[in-house]
Amino acid sequence: MTKVTRRSLLKGGAAFAAGTTLGAPMIWAQNIKDVTLRQFGTGVSNLNDVANKVKEDLGFTLEMTALDSDSVTQRAATQPNSFDIADIEYWICKKVWPTGNLQAMDTSKIKNYDKIVGIFRSGKLTPESSIAQGTAPHTVGFTDGPDGTGFVDHESGWMTLIPTIYNADTLGIRPDLIGRPINNWHELLNPEFKGKASILDISSIGIMDMAMVVESMGEYTYPDKGNMTREEIDLTMKIFTEAKRNGQFRAFWKSFDESVNLMASGEVVIQSMWSPAITAVKSKGVECVYQPLEEGYRSWGGGIGLSSALTGLERDAAYEYINWYLDGWVGGYLMRQGYYSAVPETSKNYMSENEWGYWFEGKPATDTITSPTGDALAQAGDVRDGGSFEDRMGAVACWNAVMDENQYMVRKWNEFIAA
Repeated sequence: MTKVTRRSLLKGGAAFAAGTTLGAPMIWAQNIKDVTLRQFGTGVSNLNDVANKVKEDLGFTLEMTALDSDSVTQRAATQPNSFDIADIEYWICKKVWPTGNLQAMDTSKIKNYDKIVGIFRSGKLTPESSIAQGTAPHTVGFTDGPDGTGFVDHESGWMTLIPTIYNADTLGIRPDLIGRPINNWHELLNPEFKGKASILDISSIGIMDMAMVVESMGEYTYPDKGNMTREEIDLTMKIFTEAKRNGQFRAFWKSFDESVNLMASGEVVIQSMWSPAITAVKSKGVECVYQPLEEGYRSWGGGIGLSSALTGLERDAAYEYINWYLDGWVGGYLMRQGYYSAVPETSKNYMSENEWGYWFEGKPATDTITSPTGDALAQAGDVRDGGSFEDRMGAVACWNAVMDENQYMVRKWNEFIAA
């Protein structure tokens, strides 16, 4: 039985009073149009179309700033008054939460909480699933109360981030220029692709791709790729530094656009990639595949965090925004780029049967599949790279991570880039 205290009664009353969307819609509608919320995050989900739709549906203004992952981390950790909403990845949350710059969020205010996929709640896609290595989202997703400073390993009713977006990442390839099947991560270092390979220059993510390659080569098996020892970091960097000195890499990209240009131009034929970058290359009429690999995927997940300085009407508006976000329109938009929504079933309402079948169920397209901007991505009969949601998210080998030896790893990464 839940213990009822004066504080919980007051809190419940405050929550009821705050829910002016139900209690006093006219006052809400008049006041909310004056609200401006400042959101920042990576370019993956800080999309102008979302800001425009928020204005149309909810009436307030969402100012979005897109930054690279390292800049997102730095801003969230050091400039708490510069934002209202942090749209960040779970591995970044591990760095930011201890600063106290974000506030715990009450899951009882999230109307679709019970429909959020298990990955973000128990860590398991299905009850039989095993939990992948690295910073799995559920391990940093909950805190022990409204003033929680650490993470707890169960659904506590208080979340650090409300999950929104995630995917299973792998290598992107140009099959037309490679001309043979690619089935393993170690192909990234195959001398056949000397001068035509690329890896992303974001240390916390790049080293996970490296670890997938090292294991695939049979060089070493990590007890936990997401939490390497100094010796393991050294081993990993040694293998990749040697490949770099031998001229394996054409470039190291930091931004989405760089990865698209490298691939579309044919300068690179195999590289670390993100799903919508594949989408962008295909929309240029260039053949590009997000290649499923035998060793599985490297995965990531993101969510919305609220600044600890956010209160009152602005915080009410932020909760309203989160509930709207999980209600399906944004999910459908993201799924049409190849991402997944934290609440897939609401997204289904904003997708055609053909789109849902292709992107989520792994079924052959029954008609042309287009991007949110209308570019053709697939034709009737085509099947999504990697198949269904269960096939792809069920084959996750590791999550993007922050290691105990993070500072050492970053130093060694910078030495690798400079080598």
